[in-house]
Amino acid sequence: MTGAGTLTLLALAGLMLASGCPMASAQVALDSTGAAPAAADSITDWLGEGPDSTADSAAPVAPPKKSDRLEHLVPELAGNPYKLEPGVRPYQNRLSLSPAFGELGARRLFTFRVAYNPNSWLGYEASLDHNPGQSVHAVINSISAILRHPWPGRVQPYVMGGYGMIVVYPGQALKADPVTKNALSYGAGTELFVRSDLAVRGEVKGATVMGRQTNGVGTAAYDYLQWTIGLSFYRSIKP
Repeated sequence: MTGAGTLTLLALAGLMLASGCPMASAQVALDSTGAAPAAADSITDWLGEGPDSTADSAAPVAPPKKSDRLEHLVPELAGNPYKLEPGVRPYQNRLSLSPAFGELGARRLFTFRVAYNPNSWLGYEASLDHNPGQSVHAVINSISAILRHPWPGRVQPYVMGGYGMIVVYPGQALKADPVTKNALSYGAGTELFVRSDLAVRGEVKGATVMGRQTNGVGTAAYDYLQWTIGLSFYRSIKP
């Protein structure tokens, strides 16, 4: 190569070094074996296609983890489902739904009750009872007042008294109209709170049905014993 050609190559190499191009440094840094050990890799980095950038772009993005926690209707019970609030049991401005079953006399009895407590010691309750039988069955509806003295703890006793009507329906074999009688009820019960909004309720009461005597003259009272066991679901109502 002539001296002019050599000067031309040196001038081009100087321009490429001044511009910072890795290709120039790779060309100048060739050793005696003709290999470029470090500069050959730097060109891909300069172009943004090096091993690190490829690994970063190809790395999968992990999907967000879904929360497996449940939302509780009563958030305070999330950690301890059988937690009971300290202090006297609150009854004021609370609504109670109470399904139950038991016996009236010697027959089965199914009951559904709804109660509202305007204050801590008094509650008003409406109940609908069904007393099934083979030949006859009866439906009892009544309104009662519940008196209690709340205190701390899970066991809460009460007394009650009420008035209602009992309707006796004859079986299909008897072509007769249903018979309606007045009925008085009185008794006592206990609620065992499992948690602040749920209690197991047991109740025993007497039912006095007013009717005519067998000879059709005068009025007679027929007493029956009734017991039930069920649940009470409580919800607070804002005044």
